Amino acid sequence: MDRVVDLDEVAAVLAGRAVGWRSAGLEVGQVTWRDAEASWPQPLETDRAGVHDPDSVGVVISGPGQAELSVVLFRGGWADVDFIAGLDDVGSLPALGIASASDFEARMNRWVARVFGVCVAVQ
Repeated sequence: MDRVVDLDEVAAVLAGRAVGWRSAGLEVGQVTWRDAEASWPQPLETDRAGVHDPDSVGVVISGPGQAELSVVLFRGGWADVDFIAGLDDVGSLPALGIASASDFEARMNRWVARVFGVCVAVQ
């Protein structure tokens, strides 16, 4: 898989944004990593130091009611983005062609606003 996005930079973006999300009343789960060199099925790790060759980084954000946003970004520049915003508002969001950590941050801002209805300023 091509290395389009630096996942360590993305993890730094997530850590920076988590402060604002928490201030807005959202719960931010631990960042998870998947190691491309791990045996199948590849476990999710929360300690970056134990991941030699990261191929994805993910986070789950929860909000009021049953609202939830799950994002897993792959180093090839795409993400799996699934959400529950309400009983009749469940699905996946398009997430292809992510070119950088800053591109990912801009998309995360839109996804959080879409699912939770909040725009959070950078802390």
